[in-house]
Amino acid sequence: MPHLRRWSRSDAADLADALHADPDLGRQLGGDADDLAEYIAAHLTPADSRAPFALVLDGRVVGNVAVTAIDPRHDTGWVSYWLAPVARGRGLASAGLTAVAAWAFTAGLFRLELGHRVNNPASCRVATAAGFAVEGLERAKLRYGDERFDVETHARLAMDPEPVTEPLPIR
Repeated sequence: MPHLRRWSRSDAADLADALHADPDLGRQLGGDADDLAEYIAAHLTPADSRAPFALVLDGRVVGNVAVTAIDPRHDTGWVSYWLAPVARGRGLASAGLTAVAAWAFTAGLFRLELGHRVNNPASCRVATAAGFAVEGLERAKLRYGDERFDVETHARLAMDPEPVTEPLPIR
């Protein structure tokens, strides 16, 4: 059964497979991915300002849903998510995002924000299915290589209605 759990250094091979299957993921993740076990330890483990969760399907990590930039003063966080191509189109990202949002609200956050490139309508569907309302457009916000991308922003508040998307279990 698909579920979320904390990352482990032993997930490096699964992360390598995801990066190999979709080179665009590597550009989005940033950082040095030469040693993926170290990358996991440095970027995909919980810390004061981040809470990443590995999305597991059939015993393999196929994605990530995270709350980062956690600001306890304002009770806010920035949400991100990605899936390897093998796991896309099944509603897993929306279910994972719904679960992590519920976790974050239970942990005391009030506002969760996210942004997606406007040329990625699938990411928009994930956000809206998980109850994130569209808030605006940030022109040319992201740069990957020499190319700039507009970003549509979304947010969900703790007091917003629950989405109809069933959350994945967090183990």
